[in-house]
Amino acid sequence: MTSNPACSLLLASALSAAERNWPVIPLHPWAKRPAGHPERACPRTGRCANGHRKPEQRATTNPELIHATWGARPYNVGIATGPAGLLVIDLDVLKPEEPKGAPDGATSLAALCERTGQTVPRTYRVRTARGGEHLYFTAPPGVRLKNSADRLGKHIDTRAWGGYVVAPGSTTPDGTYEVTDDAPVAPLPAWLASLLAAPPKPAHVELAPVRDGTRAANTALERECAVIQAAAEGGPNGRNNTLHKSACKVARFVAWGHLPRHVAEQAIQAAGEATGLPPAECRTTIRSAMDWVIAHATPRQAAS
Repeated sequence: MTSNPACSLLLASALSAAERNWPVIPLHPWAKRPAGHPERACPRTGRCANGHRKPEQRATTNPELIHATWGARPYNVGIATGPAGLLVIDLDVLKPEEPKGAPDGATSLAALCERTGQTVPRTYRVRTARGGEHLYFTAPPGVRLKNSADRLGKHIDTRAWGGYVVAPGSTTPDGTYEVTDDAPVAPLPAWLASLLAAPPKPAHVELAPVRDGTRAANTALERECAVIQAAAEGGPNGRNNTLHKSACKVARFVAWGHLPRHVAEQAIQAAGEATGLPPAECRTTIRSAMDWVIAHATPRQAAS
């Protein structure tokens, strides 16, 4: 085992997850982002010669690979929830800019239980770095549940196929992920499974009023949001790649002054989240596309 104390602790966390048959991925040290290149920057060589391999596809329970990876650097540990057969409910805390008294994830879940007359069983729980909580459940057989954002309530996200959670023992500038209840992982209650398996409501994109002469910009925004929502999960036309390309196309109209940036970003964010992409991933991808295009766009006269 490595002599680096940080590596040793994180290696133990990765091996512990693997012993539960939960495939793990390395995350950047002190961060929550997967190590390795994003889909939009994939070189299509090496392990990605046949197409971009997402973190979920690279996740492993192989002890040799885990020793080699976490013996080299103090990577944080991610658990690929779909391959692990897990659905994790992520109860977020309020953001600093949100008003005091607004419902956090735990409050929203309690309200959901009260409205439905249901309860959440005791299960394996992890305190997140910011003070939220992860509730681990085994996913129901025969149903391929995906990630969700605010579907069960405000500040309640879920991680299943297409997602991952940060494992206990990992540390970010906000703190350390810690097990608060080492109970056996309970099956996902049927009432929660039915809420998550129901077809999602179509994302409704509200376009704020904009100046005259932006008809082409509005049309482009609506078209690209539809393209994003129709994107598949992976490959060159996958969700993240499509989100980035469409954001770049709309960003031209922002750069030319035909569309307010916040209007474009809100609409594209809603479309991206409707595909199941995590909100943070959407924001990062959209911001990157907007910043680059706005910085490099050539001048153009106002659209008629």
